[in-house]
Amino acid sequence: MNLAARNFGSSGTAARLQFENIRHGYGGREIVRGVSLTAFPGKVLCLLGPSGSGKSTLLRIAAGLEIPHAGRLLINDVEASGPAGFLPPERRGVGLMFQDFALFPHMTVAANVAFGLTHVQKPARQAIAAEALARVGLAGYEAKYPHMLSGGEQQRVALARAVAPRPSVLLMDEPFSGLDSRLKDQVRADTLAVLRETGATVVVVTHDPEEAMGMADQIALLKDGELVQTGSARELFTRPNSVFAASFFSEINRFDALARDGNVETPFGTRPAPENLMNAELDLAVRLSDIRITTAEHPEATPATVLNRRYLGTSEHLTMRLEQGGDVVEASVGAGVLADGISRVFLIVADDSILMFEKQP
Repeated sequence: MNLAARNFGSSGTAARLQFENIRHGYGGREIVRGVSLTAFPGKVLCLLGPSGSGKSTLLRIAAGLEIPHAGRLLINDVEASGPAGFLPPERRGVGLMFQDFALFPHMTVAANVAFGLTHVQKPARQAIAAEALARVGLAGYEAKYPHMLSGGEQQRVALARAVAPRPSVLLMDEPFSGLDSRLKDQVRADTLAVLRETGATVVVVTHDPEEAMGMADQIALLKDGELVQTGSARELFTRPNSVFAASFFSEINRFDALARDGNVETPFGTRPAPENLMNAELDLAVRLSDIRITTAEHPEATPATVLNRRYLGTSEHLTMRLEQGGDVVEASVGAGVLADGISRVFLIVADDSILMFEKQP
């Protein structure tokens, strides 16, 4: 029987997972502060943020490994955690893939994959495990043991085990963090292909913005236990709502400024202020990649002196000091764009490349 015939993890099994005003903490310290968020059926939601932002705590609450101090967790509108009661992990239809894969070293690959299929009769378990292994490209590995596999192969075994029971929601905690950087991209792409075919709702915890942008239908950016911004990768990159959000997805130059009478004095000249920030103290952000470097004077260009340049293969990282004001600015340009020995350059920054945010206390 093939995977298609079994309707393996089809989109019909996907569930909607909702966090409603979740609060939780440890030792008197609040780790999650009033987070409301929805993972939509059949989509990939990435919980993104630095260490200590509450990502893994939310995942553990979704799995039923933690009971929130306040708020509710709903799965298809059924309260799994909250004032009305608690649904045990085994009754949630939720799969969990751990950061360290958590494979049993004394069990074969097939036995590891079949471990969670206790509700299925033994002969069928073997068939389902074999199908799941074939799905992740490990057909024929059934009799091997985890220590005989590479890191990427162990990751795929863990994935096969997670999807074999056809969970309605699959939770993944930093699933690629233990992989070599050269292997990570391929394993991530293979994993995403499998997840798309299973059709489950997927929640991935990661601290890597590139990983989140490459996998997610929706990203939830967290900081200090609070939800900062949600949206698609494109929305969060092109329309960040804070300096923190802008800096999390790309390297930025940051400046203080003041909006007055509709204008802002920036290090790159006077620019119009946003309509909602006509008179306010501002944080300005300019991505390194949004600064264009030229050696020719230009009426809209800002002169600068090159302090340092680092060759990075396909690009160069430049550190410069603006001649007017003395601000130090960094930029990323293509390798070979700037000839060796150049010390004076001119910077051109488009109006829409200067991100402006009201300064937060």
